[in-house]
Amino acid sequence: MTHVSIQSLTKVYPGADTPALDNLSLEIATGELTALLGPSGCGKTTTMKMIAGLLEPTSGDVRFNDRSILREKPENRGVVMVFQNYLLFPYMSVADNVGFGLKMRKTDPAEIKRRVGEMLDLVKLPDLGDRKPSALSGGQQQRIALARALIVQPEVLLLDEPLSNLDAHLRFEMRDLIRSLQQEMGITTIFVTHDQEEAVVLADRVALILDGQMKQYDAANVFYNRPVDEATARFFGGHNFIAGTSDGGTFSSPLGRLSLPSGATKGAGKLTFRPENVRIGPDPEGDNTLTAHLVDIIYLGTQTRLKLRVGDTPVEAVVNPNDVEGLNLGDQMQIHLPKATLWVIS
Repeated sequence: MTHVSIQSLTKVYPGADTPALDNLSLEIATGELTALLGPSGCGKTTTMKMIAGLLEPTSGDVRFNDRSILREKPENRGVVMVFQNYLLFPYMSVADNVGFGLKMRKTDPAEIKRRVGEMLDLVKLPDLGDRKPSALSGGQQQRIALARALIVQPEVLLLDEPLSNLDAHLRFEMRDLIRSLQQEMGITTIFVTHDQEEAVVLADRVALILDGQMKQYDAANVFYNRPVDEATARFFGGHNFIAGTSDGGTFSSPLGRLSLPSGATKGAGKLTFRPENVRIGPDPEGDNTLTAHLVDIIYLGTQTRLKLRVGDTPVEAVVNPNDVEGLNLGDQMQIHLPKATLWVIS
């Protein structure tokens, strides 16, 4: 069982003007599944490679249970990394691929065979041990790569964009499998993704990295309800940002004077609320009801996005399609903003 401590980890590539990763610090609890989330080039894969020993940090430390691993060779760190493109040995059978790590450790062949069978059962591919990787689908190859990593019972499992090469329906299956296996085996796991939905579904906690710096490290729901800044809110689908001033209980802005939840930030800032938290009709309790004009209706299937204007201020809402039946562009309508869903950022 391994606690991972990443301490002020920094990487500056030769010839670069700015760090690819700048002073990243994370505490990952034993058995926790953590996502490193961010767009391409933000530093998340660089972080993973430094943990694995494939890159040397410019400064900082990585510790497993209070033991620095930076001077240890990659093969001695207790880390296994599953790459985006699987990297299965094409000339080996599936069973030989899965058992490769145990063979390198000179494990008894009978024990290897037994454990390979167990792992193939776990990843729900019990009858494919004799096949070559080329005979497998992308989803099946991903499962075999995962089995090969887990069979050696690593201290830390690293997953690099584990679902990016899969079709949409396979991604849902693999999400469930990765999460169930990780919980069953209790292995501390870090995975890299650019997909915020994937991070939210899989991770216990998410580290959002933008431009080489960590913006926020929290449970997934906090990013939606309490983002630290506008960039973080926008990354998680936020659209409404209204400049104004808070006195801790109300927020004054072009939308008028709106009631805030207790503990709101005081001073100048931006009020943010998620589009899906805008409600059609007046507030039954009389709080935060606004008159809006309907500018556009965008049908999204199970949801409908509304572009509204309150005075001169644009507001976006996402609602159930049934809630807007009979409405037309230019209509005047009432909306309300539940105060529990409002958040002020500096």
